[in-house]
Amino acid sequence: MPPIKKLLLAAGVISIAFAGQAMAHAHLKSAVPAADGTVKTAPSELDLTFSEALNLKFSGVKVTGPNKASVKTGEGMLMNSGTTLMVPVTDKLPAGKYTVEWHALSTDGHKTNGSYSFTIAP
Repeated sequence: MPPIKKLLLAAGVISIAFAGQAMAHAHLKSAVPAADGTVKTAPSELDLTFSEALNLKFSGVKVTGPNKASVKTGEGMLMNSGTTLMVPVTDKLPAGKYTVEWHALSTDGHKTNGSYSFTIAP
């Protein structure tokens, strides 16, 4: 095989290997309350479902409400084979827009983070 073909073949194999690693991160698939959604009653918990299992010790959320007020949450727990992070909301939430900032560590060691908002409109 000519050297240029060997080089191109090696580059292709490496690209595929890195693409596979990039896909191994825990991505947020869905949330309750839904991202950009509106609910009539304040949630008693947040349920964030990810594309793969999480390490609970290094995964969590920070919630802020109207006027960037911090919202108290309880201790998170994993459900659905470790892919759903359930976080109790201990504060009574008034109407308004809320932002959920999340960070997650998948069980294979990859970190991801992001945020989304929902609105309470009784």
